[in-house]
Amino acid sequence: MEVGLSLGSCLGDRLAHLRNARSAIEALHDVTIVATSPIYETEPVGVKPEYANLPYLNAVLIVETPIEVEALRLLLAKIEEAGGRIRTEDKFAPRTLDIDILYAGELALQSATLLLPHPRWAHRLFVVQPLADVRPDLILPGSEQTVAERLREIPLTPPIRLFTDAW
Repeated sequence: MEVGLSLGSCLGDRLAHLRNARSAIEALHDVTIVATSPIYETEPVGVKPEYANLPYLNAVLIVETPIEVEALRLLLAKIEEAGGRIRTEDKFAPRTLDIDILYAGELALQSATLLLPHPRWAHRLFVVQPLADVRPDLILPGSEQTVAERLREIPLTPPIRLFTDAW
């Protein structure tokens, strides 16, 4: 099954956190990375004013895996924790590493721990742009637009900028 992952980091050596996460995902048994977007820098979205000065690095990875999506979510949470992620009640608090599952094949899921496709993917330029880089023709479950079509319509604020395409 193809799975889209969104990676982000706003604390510490952000690029190293993303690179380490990519390596850890690549090292998972039965997970193969098939596409990697460039890395973008963006202003934080939805954070408290005291965190507004902590820009994120964001990227998208596309993987192939037979792993059941809830089990994959647990593996990704372990990678986040190994990368220094500390979970708090503020779900938009700064973090060293954030890995979200954007979609998993044609699966539409609403569980206590996971919503698929990710409920805010189409409203976040920092997700839509890198996803369009690697899967422009993808139509996620519940959407009528390709990712590229969504990119043409999404507001360009807050702006994002290419940080690097060198992983």
